[in-house]
Amino acid sequence: MVKIGVCLSGCGFLDGSEIHEATLSLYHLDRHGVETHVFAPDKPQKDVVDHRTGQAVPGESRNVLSEGARIARGVIEPLSALRTQELDGLILPGGYGVAKNLCGFAEKGVEGEVLPELQQILRELHSAAKPIGAICISPVLVAMAFRGTEVAPLLTIGEDPSTAQAIEALGGRHMVRGVEEIALDSENRIVSTPAYMYDARISEVAVGIGKLVDQVLALTQG
Repeated sequence: MVKIGVCLSGCGFLDGSEIHEATLSLYHLDRHGVETHVFAPDKPQKDVVDHRTGQAVPGESRNVLSEGARIARGVIEPLSALRTQELDGLILPGGYGVAKNLCGFAEKGVEGEVLPELQQILRELHSAAKPIGAICISPVLVAMAFRGTEVAPLLTIGEDPSTAQAIEALGGRHMVRGVEEIALDSENRIVSTPAYMYDARISEVAVGIGKLVDQVLALTQG
């Protein structure tokens, strides 16, 4: 059975994983009968945001792994337990947690760094020719993970010019794609879709993520 990892960054689009994107990823993987393993780093969140007001909550602290467990219904492992040789691919849902908790893009822009253990995982997957799926803002993290290498991933975050410029500044290549579309980098076995980088309906996001999952699984077959 194909085994795909899903890496979460918390729970909630303003400080963790985008819940719709994460759930749709898990849904489409399950639709294919895939064995799914969910991971998140065991570390404090960068901040905690009240999703009703959109404001940070002073003095509040939450753990990325514990928050991710809300989406995974408790079945989740620390990112440190992920072994790339045991998986056939990895999907990264979006949400501001990607830019805050998995890398430093939210704070430092293109000068930010990817969480070292996640950068190693992504590079190992690439070296093993195993596919990576990146949703919403996650393509920025993918470009950052391969900065300074010979890998120049082809990615999409939709049509936001500043984020597209960031991808290219990090050594990636950007292409405009709609919410229901994907960008396929066959050479590097990387698939991306914009999802909520657009002000989109959940039904539209579902189409794009469905196509991403379909293509990630196709790439596991060679």
